[in-house]
Amino acid sequence: MNEVRSQLDELLNSLLQNVLVESVEVMTDMVGRIGALRTARQATCRGRGCVSGRIHGSHLRFPRDLRTAGKSVVVALRVRRFVCAEGSCPRRTFAEQVPGLTRRFGRRTERLRSTLISVGLALAGQAGARMADVSGTPVSRNTLLRRWSNARCSAGQD
Repeated sequence: MNEVRSQLDELLNSLLQNVLVESVEVMTDMVGRIGALRTARQATCRGRGCVSGRIHGSHLRFPRDLRTAGKSVVVALRVRRFVCAEGSCPRRTFAEQVPGLTRRFGRRTERLRSTLISVGLALAGQAGARMADVSGTPVSRNTLLRRWSNARCSAGQD
């Protein structure tokens, strides 16, 4: 039990800057949950690119991560919402992102996302879905193909 907790705690501390791990829980035999929050005092608005330190509120996000110590991992990440400092910005508020962990509207961490892209590149559709299921990250063949296609388009390989 302590081995699982130490591995889960080490997972975020070693990979990310400005992220504080508040708690590490082994909820059931299958799921580990890491409670984390971002410690940076400011965030950059996607609209105008200005930096703001004025917090509007916060909410929780629950991105899934790669299995660790044989357990599925969910990160309970407290994300703050900032007020844009630029008066002419069409965005009044914006949510901070954690580079290397989350992206906008993402339900998976960047590590899990890149792993699924690699599986999609290597095996594609149904075979990739079976491989992902064996490794503890069940996804459909369509999801793998979509991830592969999006990665290919963003790399300019069309």
